[in-house]
Amino acid sequence: MTRRLHDRHRAVLPDWLALYYKQPVEITHGEGRHVWDADGNKYLDFFGGILTTMTAHALPEVTKAIAEQAGRIIHTSTLYLNRQMVELAERVAQLSGIPDARVFFTTSGTEANDTALLLATAYRNSNQILAMRNSYHGRSFSAVGITGNHAWSPTGLSPLQTLYVHGGVRARGPYAHLSDSQFIEACVADLEDLLGHTRNVAALIAEPIQGVGGFTSPPDGLYAAFREVLDRHGILWITDEVQTGWGRTGDHFWGWQAHAQSGPPDLLTFAKGIGNGMSIGGVVARAEVMNCLDANSISTFGGSPVTMAAGLANLTYLLEHDLQGNARRVGGLLIERLRAIGAQLPVVREVRGRGLMAGIELVRPGTEEANPEAAAAVLEAAREGGLLIGKGGGHDTSVLRVAPPLTLTVAEAEEGAAILERALRTV
Repeated sequence: MTRRLHDRHRAVLPDWLALYYKQPVEITHGEGRHVWDADGNKYLDFFGGILTTMTAHALPEVTKAIAEQAGRIIHTSTLYLNRQMVELAERVAQLSGIPDARVFFTTSGTEANDTALLLATAYRNSNQILAMRNSYHGRSFSAVGITGNHAWSPTGLSPLQTLYVHGGVRARGPYAHLSDSQFIEACVADLEDLLGHTRNVAALIAEPIQGVGGFTSPPDGLYAAFREVLDRHGILWITDEVQTGWGRTGDHFWGWQAHAQSGPPDLLTFAKGIGNGMSIGGVVARAEVMNCLDANSISTFGGSPVTMAAGLANLTYLLEHDLQGNARRVGGLLIERLRAIGAQLPVVREVRGRGLMAGIELVRPGTEEANPEAAAAVLEAAREGGLLIGKGGGHDTSVLRVAPPLTLTVAEAEEGAAILERALRTV
C-alpha cells in the first residue's frame, strides 16, 4: 500500500521534495507523543513534524478549539476584524519582550522571514543583509538568498545582497579552538571588519540555535556583543525563532534571551510550534519598524479564524502546564543520557543542544570528517526500532536532530534514548 502511494507521489510531485527513509512512511494518526503509520506500526515521535507538533498529537484542547471555530466560520481574511487574531496578537506581543510591539500573522516561517526582510529593507532603504554561515531561513526566493547552507539554497540569484558572518557554529571553523570569550571576540572583530567594507546594511538575521544546520549555536552572549556593533551602525537585528520559540530550549521562552544583555531584538519571526500543526507564522516588530511600509497590504490566509483559535488554545495549554519547565527538566535528562551514550561511541563527535532540542553529530571514527552515511543508517535503524527523529547539519547531513513534543515524559525520554542507543550501536 505504502509503496504504491510512493509511486504515485513520484509521478506527480517534484523530485526535489525530500522524503525520509528508503521506504517512506505514511503517518495516518497520532496521540500524545506517538504516531501510527498506514501499516499499523507505532512510533515514538521525537521530531514532531519538524518541531511543529509542539505540545502533543491530537491535543484535546486544540482539536476542540479547531472544531468549534470551524463550525462557526472558517475563513474571512484580514479585510475584516478577527477577534481570535487580535487576542493572539496581544498575547504574542506581550510575550515577545519587544516594546510597543505589532504582530503580523503569516502561514509559514518562510513567509514570516520574507516579511521581516521586507520590513527591514524598507525601513533602512537598503537591500544588504547580514546572515550567519550554516543558516536556514526558508524556501522562498528571498529566504534561500540569505540561507548560508548551500544544500538548501538552490539558486545564487537573489533580490538581496547577502554577507555571511562567523559565529553560528561553535565547534567547527577557524575559531573552534578558542575559548568562549575569545570566540565571541573573534566573531565581533570579523563583523567589524566586514562592516568596514559595506554601507547602509539593513539587518542581521540569525537563528539563536540553527535548526537545519544541526542544532548548533554560538556561546551565550554572542548576539548581545553583535548588537553593540549593529546599534552603532543603525542595523536592525532579526531573530529567527521558528524553531527555538515558545520555551523549547527550556532555559528561555525565546532563543534570543540567551543573549539578553542587549535587550530584545528589533524583529522576531515565529512559526511551527505555535499552531501545533496548524499553519501559523508571524513577525513581531516595534511599531516604528512594522508601520514603515507606505503601501496597502492584506493577508488572505494569515491569521485565519481557525488557525488563530488553534494558536490561542495551544499557547494557553503551554503556559498553564509550564511546558517550558518540562522542556528544561526532561530535556536536560535526555541530553545527559544521550551524552553518556555518545561518550562510549567513536562515531559520535558531539551531543549538543538545549531543552528538548538536541543534536548528535556523527563522524567517521578517529577523524573529524562528517559521516552522512552513518546518520542515514541510524535514522533507518531508529525507525525500525519504533522511533522517529530528524537529520541536519549542513550539506553533509551528519547530525541527528531530536526534538520531541514538549509534553514528553521521563519514561518516554528513557525509551527514546534506549532506541537511539541501539540504533547508534548498529553503525
